[in-house]
Amino acid sequence: MERRWKDQLYQEFARIGKCLSSPKRLEIIDLLAQGPKSVDLISKNTGMSVANVSQHLQTLLEARLVQFTKKGNYVIYELADLSVADFMVSLHRLGENQLVEIQRMKRDILQLHKSMEPISLEVLMDRMERGEVLLIDVRPTAEYEKAHIPGAVSTPIDDLEKHLSSLPDDQDIVAYCRGPYCLMAARAVEIMKEKGLNAFRIEEGVHEWHRFANQEALLEQ
Repeated sequence: MERRWKDQLYQEFARIGKCLSSPKRLEIIDLLAQGPKSVDLISKNTGMSVANVSQHLQTLLEARLVQFTKKGNYVIYELADLSVADFMVSLHRLGENQLVEIQRMKRDILQLHKSMEPISLEVLMDRMERGEVLLIDVRPTAEYEKAHIPGAVSTPIDDLEKHLSSLPDDQDIVAYCRGPYCLMAARAVEIMKEKGLNAFRIEEGVHEWHRFANQEALLEQ
């Protein structure tokens, strides 16, 4: 009886493992961690056809990692639970710790984007509390409205050029986007530096920030 129970248990766990074996499905989960999106928007962001996106979403749906609602003619997908986003944060950290290929890829991209060298969350939190930095969220507005780091100002990367004149030239500006493998913040920093602004980035996104903030709160108790 116990053996059969364990076999069934791990078979259910394996359903999720099998679902996550696709690189494209992992990318879709990372994208949906930023907020709900239509199939068309996921297709645009991932470079996949609508048909391929739909197939991957069906697999994720069967594993109960995503859910959907209908708005008019659109089907909107989102993560079924925040624990899915938490799992992805843990997967990112595990991958970086255990796979030298990921470490090498991060070093390679840092060589291409010198401005990508990030500041730490500890430094950012301390400087924000003292009012020394302006934090900007360069993700699309809809993602900012779904969730953002407290105190951040929405400044989508596509609109950044229009807002450059209103950004302070006597204060450090810190940009963030979708997490450690998103390059929008790096591009934003490069644009701002070209205009003579003191710009930096954090590599973490909203979910990493909240995990860090929760850990800090527990340490203070």
